[in-house]
Amino acid sequence: MVVVFDPIGVIHTPYKKPADMPVQGALYPESEGHVNVYPRFAGGLKDIEGFSHLILIYYFHRVDNYTLISRPYNDNTPRGIFSIRGPRRPNPIGMTVVRLDKVEDNVLYISGVDMVDGTPLLDIKPYFPDIDAHVAERTGWA
Repeated sequence: MVVVFDPIGVIHTPYKKPADMPVQGALYPESEGHVNVYPRFAGGLKDIEGFSHLILIYYFHRVDNYTLISRPYNDNTPRGIFSIRGPRRPNPIGMTVVRLDKVEDNVLYISGVDMVDGTPLLDIKPYFPDIDAHVAERTGWA
């Protein structure tokens, strides 16, 4: 099976290389960027300004290989890639919840970014706290 994605836009941030960007956007709410949604998809932005936060799904375009075991940024213990948030994944897809600061035509001004400038955007979803925020029973490694 072959899966092909057609990016709907591009994410622009001040971070030119992965080493420069924050580990998690939620930890750096002041980090700003903007999303240029391609004109052919701009109609899908209707009513988006009604949301304070969005979920951006994107492609880790600067990752050239993957690993199944890696060390998370805050722990020196090797962990399975599916139990951490690292970018070197078999399918290098990222997800970040960002704050929507302003909408101008097909440009979304956002904060809380943690991706490299030029990152291909695959999808945008509205963030619903009642649905998307869960009380976790477990939040770490045993």
